Amino acid sequence: MKAFAKLGVAILMGGAAALASAQDHQHAARGADGAHETAATSAAAALTEGEVRKIDKEAGKITLRHGEIKNLNMAAMTMVLRVQDPAMLDQVQVGDKLRFAAERVNGAVTIVQMQKAE
Repeated sequence: MKAFAKLGVAILMGGAAALASAQDHQHAARGADGAHETAATSAAAALTEGEVRKIDKEAGKITLRHGEIKNLNMAAMTMVLRVQDPAMLDQVQVGDKLRFAAERVNGAVTIVQMQKAE
């Protein structure tokens, strides 16, 4: 009976070690603080097409009718977005078509890159 108990303990310990090793490998691949994953996600974010509907320079916001924002899992719609840099709003007018990248910044969907579509 002792042999079976020792065997059971050995199997459990081996399984736990394998699980810990797999978790360490996943953690290392992501980077200890997740920064690698965030940078890769940001770099891979494709630009989304949109059309300017309204500009609110005082509030630093723009209303866009836009396509799917894939990196935020957001369907196509018309919505108000913040801009990371208020100077971005000087580059566009109502009716302009543009391409933009958006991310969540302090909980708000924010345009971090914007250019007029050609």
